[in-house]
Amino acid sequence: MTTTIIDNSQRTAAKVAGVAGLLAFVLVVFGNYVLLGPLIVPRNAVDTARNILAHETQFRLALTCFIAYNIGAVVLATALYVILAPVNRGLALAGALFRVVFAMLWLIAPLNSLAALRLLGDSPYLKVFQADGLQALARVQIAGSFDDYYVGLPFFGLAATVCAWLWLKSKYIPRGLAIFGVVASAWCVFCAFIFLIFPHFNEIVNDWWFDFPMAVFELVVSFWLLFKGLSPKIQSTAES
Repeated sequence: MTTTIIDNSQRTAAKVAGVAGLLAFVLVVFGNYVLLGPLIVPRNAVDTARNILAHETQFRLALTCFIAYNIGAVVLATALYVILAPVNRGLALAGALFRVVFAMLWLIAPLNSLAALRLLGDSPYLKVFQADGLQALARVQIAGSFDDYYVGLPFFGLAATVCAWLWLKSKYIPRGLAIFGVVASAWCVFCAFIFLIFPHFNEIVNDWWFDFPMAVFELVVSFWLLFKGLSPKIQSTAES
């Protein structure tokens, strides 16, 4: 039996990936569900506009969380590439690029929200529009973030699928966890494409279940990398 050596750059990258993955998760959950979510009133553009204007700093903090999340996503993609490139450089690069594409698409959400703020502002050129029309347009801009996420979700799912496969091949994390990651991430890719083609698919499968299993996998891997680190890969060799 021989053990594949894990170098210091991989060990450092594992810690960085663990921290980046956990911070990214906290930032997106806090920004979306604690800061932004309470301001959005479903199917009510007027009340949503009032909430945003009354709590503009909170709204802007949510956008800042999303931008910071994207920074974390790029750091995570880089760290995962360093860890997994020795397993298969081409697949590791593909996984990193898929994750970066998702991060770039997710950046459109803050841009949409800033556009909504502009529509709700007091600029002189906006006075040619009725207030209710501007509120409706602002709500459309915010709702566009939903589309941004689901257009990017196939890329996120593909990134996670590729990485999970490389985790499985590398034996750096427990085999069962890696297999769960492959299945959960491939399921996310499938659901994302089906949802884009059939927008009522979430009436059959709740959209929370599109990416929740994959999110659990990514979260567990982040904890594992931070606190357990990488396990050496064991290979069998023939005796001379």
